[in-house]
Amino acid sequence: MTARILVVDDIPANVKLLEARLLAEYFDVLTAADGYQALAICERNQVDLILLDVMMPGLDGFEVCARLKAGAKTSHIPVVMVTALDQPADRVRGLKAGADDFLTKPVNDLQLISRVKSLLRLKTLSDELRIRAETAETMGIDDLLRAGEGRPEEAGQILLVDSRANSQERIIKALKPIADVTAISDPQAALFEAAENAFELVIVNANFDDYDPLRLCSQFRSLERTRFLPILIITEQGADDMVIRALDLGVNDYIVRPVDTNELVARALTQIRRKRFNDRLRASVKQTIELAVTDPLTGLNNRRYLDNHLKVLFNRSMARGRPLSVLITDIDRFKQVNDTHGHDAGDEVLKEFANRIRSTVRGADLACRYGGEEFVVVMPDTSPEVAAAVAERLRASVESIPFGLKSAGQELKVTASFGISSRLSSVITPDQLMKQADLALYEAKNTGRNRVVAAAA
Repeated sequence: MTARILVVDDIPANVKLLEARLLAEYFDVLTAADGYQALAICERNQVDLILLDVMMPGLDGFEVCARLKAGAKTSHIPVVMVTALDQPADRVRGLKAGADDFLTKPVNDLQLISRVKSLLRLKTLSDELRIRAETAETMGIDDLLRAGEGRPEEAGQILLVDSRANSQERIIKALKPIADVTAISDPQAALFEAAENAFELVIVNANFDDYDPLRLCSQFRSLERTRFLPILIITEQGADDMVIRALDLGVNDYIVRPVDTNELVARALTQIRRKRFNDRLRASVKQTIELAVTDPLTGLNNRRYLDNHLKVLFNRSMARGRPLSVLITDIDRFKQVNDTHGHDAGDEVLKEFANRIRSTVRGADLACRYGGEEFVVVMPDTSPEVAAAVAERLRASVESIPFGLKSAGQELKVTASFGISSRLSSVITPDQLMKQADLALYEAKNTGRNRVVAAAA
């Protein structure tokens, strides 16, 4: 794993020490001697993670962190505060400023590298989602970042896995102001509970007498339903080996006993907000993909999707020796509808025509708007005879029921022409299949319209 890390400290010896440790792991290292320089570097350069000293002249680390997290360009960069301060109140203040974690001086080498690699893995995932989401023309990254701050008015949903009733009670009480907590003592029952419900954070208290809590963490990361669910583990003081192994397994955060309730709340809120941010990004990516392959007017798939998916269906038909048929249909004299009644009426006809296609074809069939008033239906496992029957049924449905025009306050008689083709031994490419259907449609148009014509065998 390679990344660019910014080390910020006003003491040159501290900078050199951290720089040497990171260079030994083949990271690219930038350095800054104060907060203003750090902010300027982040504005000009790609930075993947920041190791930030707290006690600095001018801007202290808390203020630098708050400014970074407030900027749309820098808010996604993980910040680890490196400080001699070791009071829970200081950690809470840093977490509220947006820090992702703390390392206490003198810095433990294993914890430093493990924590850095863990946060970089999370950032890699978020960056990929963010870059894809930015391609959505309907949604800017500023909106995503604001949405990613979470829904503060809604309580978080937390699953607590804890073997002891008394510690369950204390943790539930501490988290009550920010979350609804479900507590479970049995680790395997907790795994099923997490897979079946929409939790935003799992807290694993490592207080089991006869069970390895890291095994549960590993299982959470193995299941598809819980792979991206944030995990916070509670460990004993000095359990460095467990913390390092937990971070390597993909655990997001940890806290040591005795648990400071303010720190627990701050860390839980950080994970919940990050989960909501990434959920929003994933939803944006999904929306972007849907926009890319869906015709916005009719809701059918568009030509781009047809061009790609027809190849898949055609190759599958060839490999399995199964029939495949294509229907191309065109609304008759559609230009007259636009010229006489206006483009709003034309849009209404197109949408209703798409609805009639949906009601006629099977769920396994691929219905697309090919362009303008032309539509395509790809029918897997469908013989030429069945395809002709489907086309005739759709033709009759269009002709027999007038199209209501709300924009014009009247009904309109509409007809359509149909061309069909099927994959035969002489048809060896999807383009040939489409060409034959198109020629059949052309014949239907030129021999009177409102007809179904099958391509010649």
